[in-house]
Amino acid sequence: MDIKEYFARISYRGSYDKPDLETLTEIFQHHIRAVPFENLSIHCGESIELDLASTYDKIVRKKRGGWCMENNHLLSWALKTLGYNVTLLGSNVYVPEYDMYAENMDHLLLKVVLHDKSYIVDGGFGMAYQIWQPMELISGKDQPQTPGVFRFLEENGTWYLEKVKRKQCVPNQRDSTAHNVDKEVCRRVYLFTLQPRDIEEFRASNLHLQTAPDSLFVTKSICSLQTADGVRALVGWKLTEIKYNYKDNMDLVEIRILADEEMEKTLKEKFNIILDKKFVPINTSRLSLF
Repeated sequence: MDIKEYFARISYRGSYDKPDLETLTEIFQHHIRAVPFENLSIHCGESIELDLASTYDKIVRKKRGGWCMENNHLLSWALKTLGYNVTLLGSNVYVPEYDMYAENMDHLLLKVVLHDKSYIVDGGFGMAYQIWQPMELISGKDQPQTPGVFRFLEENGTWYLEKVKRKQCVPNQRDSTAHNVDKEVCRRVYLFTLQPRDIEEFRASNLHLQTAPDSLFVTKSICSLQTADGVRALVGWKLTEIKYNYKDNMDLVEIRILADEEMEKTLKEKFNIILDKKFVPINTSRLSLF
């Protein structure tokens, strides 16, 4: 495992001699624009391991992506290597379909302390709820970013992340039902505490999410990548490309349904992913990811 090889993978060519907020932000943004959030292994007959060396090999050498426990585990290694004060945290993701948070810890994120200020760094949420900058851990403060306005709320030691949603312009509306029914103004994203975690504490969740019949990651094949001005995502056969703040505080959402023979080319051209094994797309869950 070599930090320069990781930098080459995320196309980062900046300085890294000072562990400051500017460098942290630059590395973070390069990571989320180079490494997809994806669960394609599940739908290729592969298992997702939490071993750091395996994750490094998958993301850095094989140029794949991963989900939160892979992306943020690798990112924590890179930041620690550069001298940052990094702590693993666990969270419970909000499930809008049931209007509740997951019962068990199912998401890994990072806390980074810089000059006595704490920041949340999460390079593994993906889709339209992926933060683009480290967020200062302050309750009730709006923190505007290109994807939208994020904020934390704290109650009795539990922290909540939420995102204010923009209006969306969907030219080919007939290809989407989710955008018709989703009238939320604000979406809850996840809750977490500041209790330090070890990667071993995520093994049960890592296994459950890739094997349980009702797991979102079993019922949907997902691959998303942040771009310079938006996000693109392939969920099942549906390719969604969002351009943030298209005009008048409205995001442009373009949707296309792909044929099976377009999958391999789309993964390569849109996400820079080449799979070793046969990929079987799936989307049997009605849950909207946008």
